Amino acid sequence: MLSNKRIQELELVMEFEKVEECFKEVSSWIENVGRKQLKETINLDDSLEMLLQAQKQFREFDLIASEYCRRGQEALKKMDRWEDFSSVDVHAYRVKLQTYKDQLEEFCTQLDENRHRICETVRLYEFFDKVRQDICCMEEGVKS
Repeated sequence: MLSNKRIQELELVMEFEKVEECFKEVSSWIENVGRKQLKETINLDDSLEMLLQAQKQFREFDLIASEYCRRGQEALKKMDRWEDFSSVDVHAYRVKLQTYKDQLEEFCTQLDENRHRICETVRLYEFFDKVRQDICCMEEGVKS
């Protein structure tokens, strides 16, 4: 039984090394591109026109970022079996795996939050723009 468990652990290590390239690529993109793009969406412009432009740019970024999130999550799914192993030899790989998982979850959560925030901000600006137009129309009607 011990021998079988050790063989399974070695198989997992070999599998991890195959999947690690995907983790490294996703992690590198998150750190070098993704986080910078998310930071740019923190300060939204004050006009509806500029906000709609920012939303369009974010949607383009969101498509790419969502693909990286999906790829990272698929890679993590391949490594689900790691939770059953607790040997010292596997520990270092589990730590790496947890680091990738935490980074991916944090980025995907920030992406979702920014997507929601931009959408809600656009809706709010559109509402205020409509109210402003209605007030202007009412003022013109009162003057006539």
